[in-house]
Amino acid sequence: MTGNRLSKIYTRTGDDGTTGLGNGERIEKTNIRIDVMGDLDELNSVFGVLGSSVVVDSVSSHILDIQHRLFDIGGELAIPGSAVINSVHVDNLEEHIDTYNEELPALKEFILPGGSLSASICHLARSVCRRAERNLVAMSRNEYINPESLHYINRLSDLLFVLARVLNQENGGKEIFWNSERLKRSV
Repeated sequence: MTGNRLSKIYTRTGDDGTTGLGNGERIEKTNIRIDVMGDLDELNSVFGVLGSSVVVDSVSSHILDIQHRLFDIGGELAIPGSAVINSVHVDNLEEHIDTYNEELPALKEFILPGGSLSASICHLARSVCRRAERNLVAMSRNEYINPESLHYINRLSDLLFVLARVLNQENGGKEIFWNSERLKRSV
């Protein structure tokens, strides 16, 4: 019989403001690596909410896979120098983007976040994903980051934008377009 992976939830080892990485190294909780890991955890949590709200089978089937990939990227960060994400994962996201986007009407205006609940959650996930990407890029300026993970996070925000449009279309939500004409009226 094997032991439980997390048999004790609190360890008190972080009381001094440090946290342990998967390689045994301890770093400050304010380190950008921990910020990025937190961004990815937050994004994964938003995906959990999204998964709970989506009733479109074609979308639901991808959410769990994405959550696993986000956890994999967090694992890469927890063990500096490791790489799990590869070009096949990025290509897979691109295929999903292309497939979903084929069925959408062409855009002629910018879209504001909103519409149906699931589309709104998708927009929230997209904005969290963009933050994670910005922090991941900042971190990559000083430390090795798997380039495919950077590509994956960049494509993921694109997928979330397209998915928000798909979910609005599927759930009867109406896309909210940015009204540029109101600027002319306020001058």
